[in-house]
Amino acid sequence: MNFSPHFEAPAERNVLGEALQPCSHDPLTGFFRTGYCAAGPDSAAVHLVCIEASDDFLAYSARVGNDLSTPRPEFAFPGLVAGNRWCLVAARWLQAHMAGHAPRVYLRATNEKVLGFIPGKTLKAYALDLN
Repeated sequence: MNFSPHFEAPAERNVLGEALQPCSHDPLTGFFRTGYCAAGPDSAAVHLVCIEASDDFLAYSARVGNDLSTPRPEFAFPGLVAGNRWCLVAARWLQAHMAGHAPRVYLRATNEKVLGFIPGKTLKAYALDLN
């Protein structure tokens, strides 16, 4: 996989039906490391939920075997700290939600493909970017 920065916006939509907004370029996120929670041309990527990491979520994630705090340079992964934005796998977000540890989300940067896994009403309850 090529992890070089590529910041062109994908032609994908967010859960609000608008053009997908970037999640984070620092740290650089997304399955394709473009900064977007893009599903890709075949909708194969499932890193669809743009989160804001919290200490509670990071601790929970580590406890269930998905350590997101430890840097993994071989995968171009810097390790997350509270406050970082990151494209999270939809099933991981749902798992955290069911356990009471889901992080808040940016709906404008969350891919509409996630609606096949998580109801929009559930995501909206965690929204950081609704007025």
